[in-house]
Amino acid sequence: MLKLLRTDSANPDFVELVKYLDADLRVRDGEDHGFFAQFNKIDKIKYVVLAFLNEKAVGCGAIKEYEPGVIEVKRMYVAPENRENGIATQILKELEKWARELSYSKCILETGEKQPEAVQLYKKNAYKVIPNYGQYENVLSSVCFEKLIA
Repeated sequence: MLKLLRTDSANPDFVELVKYLDADLRVRDGEDHGFFAQFNKIDKIKYVVLAFLNEKAVGCGAIKEYEPGVIEVKRMYVAPENRENGIATQILKELEKWARELSYSKCILETGEKQPEAVQLYKKNAYKVIPNYGQYENVLSSVCFEKLIA
């Protein structure tokens, strides 16, 4: 049975999963990895959700404030052997629930064209493609999404 845990970015299971996420993104992003990596630091993230199967951390996601009323989804990852079991959706729904509890009304996020599984995940969960925001504004390989959660 899947167990979800709310924690923060100091959690060692989160730190470990992010290492696997970064290794995967390093391959997918190629030369562009350094650009994206600068926006994916995990120090001081207050809101992290971990997914456990049989006491083993198999997935994660995080949220952090982008601006008042808007929270950004970050660091979504599920171990390859545990994908296609709905774990990412459960993590995402828990992050959205937490964001509502914190009085946020909208989630935004950035992913990449080279991450088609992520694009499909967000579309499946009612996220809408929006113009690229902030540091991703002129990045052709970025795909940005939003979802109203209030």
